[in-house]
Amino acid sequence: MKTKTVLFVVLLALVIASIFYLQKPAQNVERVEPAVQKKNGVPAPELAGIAGYINTDSITLKELVGKKVILVDIWTYSCINCQRTLPYITAWYDKYKDKGLEIIGVHSPEFEFEKKYDNVKRAVDKFGIKYPVVLDNDHETWNAFMNRYWPRKYLIDIDGYIVWDHVGEGGYDEAELKIQELLEERMVKLGMQDTIPSEVSEIKAPSVNFMMIGTPEIYLGYEFTRGNFGNEEGLPKGKEIAYTIPDKVSSNTVYLDGVWFVDKDHVRLVSDKGRVVLKYDAKSVNIVASSPESGVSVLVDGEKLQDLKVREDDLYTLVEGAEYGKHELSFDVYGSGFKLYTFTFG
Repeated sequence: MKTKTVLFVVLLALVIASIFYLQKPAQNVERVEPAVQKKNGVPAPELAGIAGYINTDSITLKELVGKKVILVDIWTYSCINCQRTLPYITAWYDKYKDKGLEIIGVHSPEFEFEKKYDNVKRAVDKFGIKYPVVLDNDHETWNAFMNRYWPRKYLIDIDGYIVWDHVGEGGYDEAELKIQELLEERMVKLGMQDTIPSEVSEIKAPSVNFMMIGTPEIYLGYEFTRGNFGNEEGLPKGKEIAYTIPDKVSSNTVYLDGVWFVDKDHVRLVSDKGRVVLKYDAKSVNIVASSPESGVSVLVDGEKLQDLKVREDDLYTLVEGAEYGKHELSFDVYGSGFKLYTFTFG
């Protein structure tokens, strides 16, 4: 009986200790001090580990709480899903920036080249982004928000609480209606007299039917790969491989021809010429690639589609089809140094 009592006391102590440990706040994560306590929503964490600023010299959430409604958009510039959300976000900024909305683009890179300030600045200019963008190169803000996805949007009310968030594309009408609601709330709290637009914006942007896409995102590189690679040699770490495309290829699987070096998050063409083959099921096909100076000749189902030049670290659209369907993509690469990171589809 004594032994059972002792064991019960020990177990009870462990349970209490565990509960206390789990309730401890995360270390090194500053949270914005909210003005009031609310039943719904959680206090937004502060921006952390920022490596650079675009369209601003400096910005924090703390300085905005009590003054603005804030939309935090976690994105990265070569992500097609992020790119397709930008027409909506930039339109909201133009429409509501003078009504009390601040947007902060938190650029959390997926690839090493996305950490370069000049690359991000070029993308910001390309997409017409006028709101502040901060470089979260070490994912400290990403982790503070406990995020796991690109893109991710968080709406923060005037009191500093995250009251709405959304993963991925879509939810645009819902987001804009919530922005309007929060701006109305802000106006009342600040005793302001203004008119908040009540209509939802009509924005022309590419539409994607994800149910019609049969090919998953495909990553190259020994650490980033999720499979869907067909050459029998595989993607061995740090190896230079002479690949040959087999006579028979499987669907949703990438095959290489030529001599390629296998790096962490990409494969790099070593020979002067290479070839890539993929049977895909989608409407459009994009690659993330870079090169000092390479030409790419694109064929779909054996017919020449286009020639393009790859110079910068970026996303390139190889196929922009009219309808969803199954096709065979092949492209020849001319010029060593071409880096291929990933395939994405629309």
